[in-house]
Amino acid sequence: MFPNFNEERKLGRKGYNRVVGLDEVGRGSLAGPVMAAAVMIKPIRGRFVQIRGIKDSKKLSPKKREELYKLIIKNPQIKWGIGRVSERVIDKINILEATKLAMERAVKKLEKKLKKKADFLILDGRMRINLDTPQKSIIKADDKVISCSIASIIAKVTRDRIMQRYSKKYSQYGFFNHKGYATRIHLEALKKGGSCRIHRKSFKPILSI
Repeated sequence: MFPNFNEERKLGRKGYNRVVGLDEVGRGSLAGPVMAAAVMIKPIRGRFVQIRGIKDSKKLSPKKREELYKLIIKNPQIKWGIGRVSERVIDKINILEATKLAMERAVKKLEKKLKKKADFLILDGRMRINLDTPQKSIIKADDKVISCSIASIIAKVTRDRIMQRYSKKYSQYGFFNHKGYATRIHLEALKKGGSCRIHRKSFKPILSI
């Protein structure tokens, strides 16, 4: 099953013209930022853009994600914003609040591009963010709602590139391959050399070392 425009169309019929889908990436990582993307797809003459192969970024190969990302960011019907929250802020306010903050920042970045406020937000998961815009949370929205699926791809590719750059500076951890997640190689590197500046010090595996 591929994601579709059903939610966007239903909300459009209710008068919500600027429907924004959100998704995050990096919530379970031991290092680096948590990222979120906010995506609005603008229909032209009632028709939504069609990009073949769009689905939840976790179900795509790195090569396919990059291909789709390039198509997405060049498409004039797709408007998007990125929100980033650092590992230092994650340690201060906890990962759930940091995830919400990343989503709020993504929406504000998108609204700045649009020069208009969003009418309605669709969030992946089960949460509500601290904005007065009407919101709806959908479990696995990145698998069902096309704007959330596109948001997942933008957020994932953006964060992966950040972690690949960090890998050059902190080469002993293998960030290029696992992007900060708790793989065996990553945990062994932590036990051997301890944590680095971008590790989340409040996360249990880091606390126990």
